[in-house]
Amino acid sequence: MKDNALLQPYHSKNLSLKNRIVMAPMTRSRAVNEERVPTNELQGLYYEQRASAGLIITEGSQVSEAAVGYVNTPGIYSKAQVEGWKLVTKRVHDKGGKIFIQLWHVGRMSHPDFHRGELPLAPSAINPNSQSFTPEGFKDTVTPKEMTKFEIEDTINDFMNAATNAMEAGFDGVEIHSSNGYLFHQFFNGTSNVRTDEYGGSIENRARFFFEVLDAMSEVIPQEKIGVRFNPSLHNLFGITLDKDTIPTFEYIIKKLNDYNLAYVHLSEPFTDVSEVPYAVTDIAKHFRPLYHGTLMINNQFTAETGHEVISSGDADLVAFGKPFISNPDLVERIEQDIEWAQWDQDTFYTPGEKGYTDYASAKMEQSS
Repeated sequence: MKDNALLQPYHSKNLSLKNRIVMAPMTRSRAVNEERVPTNELQGLYYEQRASAGLIITEGSQVSEAAVGYVNTPGIYSKAQVEGWKLVTKRVHDKGGKIFIQLWHVGRMSHPDFHRGELPLAPSAINPNSQSFTPEGFKDTVTPKEMTKFEIEDTINDFMNAATNAMEAGFDGVEIHSSNGYLFHQFFNGTSNVRTDEYGGSIENRARFFFEVLDAMSEVIPQEKIGVRFNPSLHNLFGITLDKDTIPTFEYIIKKLNDYNLAYVHLSEPFTDVSEVPYAVTDIAKHFRPLYHGTLMINNQFTAETGHEVISSGDADLVAFGKPFISNPDLVERIEQDIEWAQWDQDTFYTPGEKGYTDYASAKMEQSS
């Protein structure tokens, strides 16, 4: 498997990676402390174990208390969180790895339990009719509060602050989580954004908040240290429904990103079968590759073989693997040596402690036991 395209180094003007295998961002709910701080013994070890990836993108990390929507997820808005992340980035760097942090605001995919009884924020007061993972388990979402212009400006400042904190914590870059039904995606989508001001209505208006955040972050960290993530064909998940404007909205955004000097654009293939859904795109990499001239990363259910194919075809430059990295800390070595991948235990995806987190064995450990 050494001739697999995934194993080849990748060099662009903004990224230099030892291979094209990326560890995708995945919520793991292990920051079990009042201040939502990542710890050396858990998050530090977890990411260090996976440092052979060309690039690691951390779990989504909220940019403020208002951004929280899932239990035990780490943040990047306090001094204590920055100090915790410093321990993580050092361990990854000491192993020769590179690591970006994913910046997160869940918007309406939250619950009043996280906000002292106050409603979560969103572009419009529309319930996604989904669920939020709270300290008491999954609870139904509620009708959120429509963001005022002041709250929008405040959130832009939160992302600026988080980007600054990320650099202080030693990250190689940041990824804006503008995907999967969270705050930015809610602004993009016509079923979640019915505003009549400059943040709603036209495609340009619904994309305005995202670009204001991107421009603001570019003032405080180098633009080439910023990546962005989108899920264009998400449908009937996280309160998002495709309509006739959905794909044109993402086409507009991704074309406009050519004017920026980003680290990468990270896209997800459809999470569900959308072959019969009007207006959907079934092959995201192939559709968007001609529209974006920079580094393109693709994600969702790739194997060593299909990852090789999507890079060899020129439809993507990097491939992000999610669940396989949970149970295979040595995924890169397994691809290189054509070793079978270990299966993950879904029951421990979000449970506290090391079980199902840092206790998966490498192939070397399995062979020696």
